[in-house]
Amino acid sequence: MRTRSLFLFACLLASCGAFARGTTVPGRSATASVPVTTTAAAPRTGPTSASTSLRYIAIGASDAVGVGASDPATGSWPSRVAALLPPGGAFVNLGVSGSIASQARDQQVPAAIAQRPTVVTVWLAVNDMNASIDAATYLSALDAIVAALVSRTDAKIFVGNVPDVRGVPAYKDVDRSALGGQIAAYNDAIVSVVARHPGRAFLVDLFTGSAPLVSTITVSADGFHPSDEGYKLIADRFSQTMRAAGVPLRG
Repeated sequence: MRTRSLFLFACLLASCGAFARGTTVPGRSATASVPVTTTAAAPRTGPTSASTSLRYIAIGASDAVGVGASDPATGSWPSRVAALLPPGGAFVNLGVSGSIASQARDQQVPAAIAQRPTVVTVWLAVNDMNASIDAATYLSALDAIVAALVSRTDAKIFVGNVPDVRGVPAYKDVDRSALGGQIAAYNDAIVSVVARHPGRAFLVDLFTGSAPLVSTITVSADGFHPSDEGYKLIADRFSQTMRAAGVPLRG
């Protein structure tokens, strides 16, 4: 049996999409649909509030939707980050279960730009990886997402990478060496995209120190998606990076 921390982290990642060779994650469709925008604004203090311009937009897949949380509308990791916005801040979650980067580029990014965000989170990689999309194609789609947000908004963009999932039962029939190379190639692509936009794009590193990060995670009843505690831990990693970049989240 693999270590508990790697297994549980795998369950967290499984929220992002379907595995290769036609196996679907319980509780969500294998194909992304046209995104439905949901909004949840933090309490407003009036039009003169200094924080009324803080608008947080989430781009992602089923982890952004909150599959597995006891209350998906408030329990996903983006919703937990949004709960830390100062009074007057606003939140729009554009995540779509099953989305890959190219779909998010075409479906979610135009909607994000229309919201005139000041902060955007992007966690899209595992669906692409499990669909055997090569790293160069993934890089191109992710770069288009970040470049569009940089050129057409004033937002700071926070991009999550891929943790080490080689010990995950879902990958038990996959060559560990090949999978490790795929993870490394995807993470290199993410670093490359972020590096092209200094001061605007920021890496949220979910690979380094993966095991300590998830040492207390539990999974939801479907055995795949994160529980409320799992979503909390991922929100903590994103919010730490956002604070370090100057986003005024509450403590």
